[in-house]
Amino acid sequence: MVLFTRLQSLATRSEAQQSLSSSSLRMSSHVCGRILVRAASSTLSPLSPQWPSLTQRARLSWGCSVSGARCRSGATMRFLSTRQDLDFQLSRVQISSILRANEQAVSIPEFDGRGLSAVRKFESNQLAANTPNEDRRSAATCLQTKGMLFGVFDGHGGWACAQAVSERLLYYVAVAMMSQKGLEELEHCMEQSRPVPPILQWYKNHGDYNYRESASLYVEHLRVFWQELLDSEEHGDGMSPPDALYYAFKRLDTDISLEAQVPHSSDLIRSTAIQVAFAGSTACVAHVGTEGIHVANAGDCRAVLGVQEEDGSWSALPLSQDHNAQNEAELERLRAQHPPSERDTVVTDNRLLGILMPLRSFGDVRFKWSLELQQSVLESLESGIELDFLNLYQYTPPNYLSPPYLDVAPQLTYHSLRPQDRFLILGSDGLWDEMSSEEAVRLVGEHLSGIHLQAPVSPTERQLNLGQMQELLWKRRALAMPTLDPNATTHLIRHALGTGQYGELCQEKLASMLALPEDLARMYRDDITATVVYLNSDLVRQHR
Repeated sequence: MVLFTRLQSLATRSEAQQSLSSSSLRMSSHVCGRILVRAASSTLSPLSPQWPSLTQRARLSWGCSVSGARCRSGATMRFLSTRQDLDFQLSRVQISSILRANEQAVSIPEFDGRGLSAVRKFESNQLAANTPNEDRRSAATCLQTKGMLFGVFDGHGGWACAQAVSERLLYYVAVAMMSQKGLEELEHCMEQSRPVPPILQWYKNHGDYNYRESASLYVEHLRVFWQELLDSEEHGDGMSPPDALYYAFKRLDTDISLEAQVPHSSDLIRSTAIQVAFAGSTACVAHVGTEGIHVANAGDCRAVLGVQEEDGSWSALPLSQDHNAQNEAELERLRAQHPPSERDTVVTDNRLLGILMPLRSFGDVRFKWSLELQQSVLESLESGIELDFLNLYQYTPPNYLSPPYLDVAPQLTYHSLRPQDRFLILGSDGLWDEMSSEEAVRLVGEHLSGIHLQAPVSPTERQLNLGQMQELLWKRRALAMPTLDPNATTHLIRHALGTGQYGELCQEKLASMLALPEDLARMYRDDITATVVYLNSDLVRQHR
């Protein structure tokens, strides 16, 4: 308990005020059938790269044209309804309540007593498809060094790994950037059982959760980390942001692996450590300072910079690359780490060993440990521990011949801030499944400026006849309407799920996507997390 108290003293927490309470909507599969289909019967076919050879797009005959209702499972589903069933819809108030349940908005003082801030404010939001949500997010100000840290984490195989990484990774980064003198003060306070100086000021949302039972374990390993930095003769003034990011990613993943292999003081801590290690999480973390932005990415979350050009238009500058099978350089990197005989089996069906979509991640020891180590850890579990979920991990991936097949080494990107750089978007892949980086930047840019630019007519749209073109232009008038959401991340999620074929916001589609019951929502959409960081452009001009 003493160690947990010390962990609490490491952070000064600042929670954003929320004006809307959480809203939960649970519906039966029968109601889902009523919402999804307009005709007496309709077949919804899966449309997702993770399910090969099933590519038929579902057409829903609402008042707007929709091509986005995509089933993410491998099964073709048929729903039957009656005309009476078709009258059910979520109201606009209900839709907004659901979308805004996890909003966060925080304004940052321009001067905090230590220096100027490159961040004016940030906004964040989440919408779950899994139950519980497997995405996590983090935001904090570094109190012993300069700059702010923002992270988005997309869990898979459960939420356990994303939860642990979201709690711990920013501490590892901040500690790595601290000077020798600062680390000595931390260690002295721990030895004397005195409160340690706060390392981070966290910005927690009302729905955020912490692993309280494992707090003492996390503090213990964070302390070992800074003790090793103290023993290093080269630490001096601390690591640079890119070095700290890289080393923190690697070190935390190593700690997660070790914690699952050693005995613990309680069965609960033991089971939690194993859940964290066998689940997995991608991560995209940005350090924002007055000089620039450092991004560390492992997996398929994404960081995109919103740039306002001289003519007022918006352009997207990618600050990360997706680590998946669509990235040819990533495929070659992975294949080069294994014998030539495995070249055709390392990635099959666009997945690592035919199973995992991201090609870098925390945890996922099923793709890192030897088979002997996996079996040894699972067999060491005491019979009283409820770990039914581990039955899934007893399955051995095919062609598991030369592990490890996965690591968490992040890809680093640096961008020197310019006056035209207005905001940074961090998003989990649930957002990028629904829209491009350019679309996201345009939506946030228009939300920021209040000027809605009409999207250009595509080559395909130029082939429309006169009647179809008139319908297209009529639909696009919706783009010039004032935004419904003060929070830009809510604006993003609303358009990610509700944009129709012609770029208009389709209320019926949005209502149906939000009304899906828990057991079906994940087949049509993923968990979505988005954070928008607004940059202090005036500070950049003064600095330059």
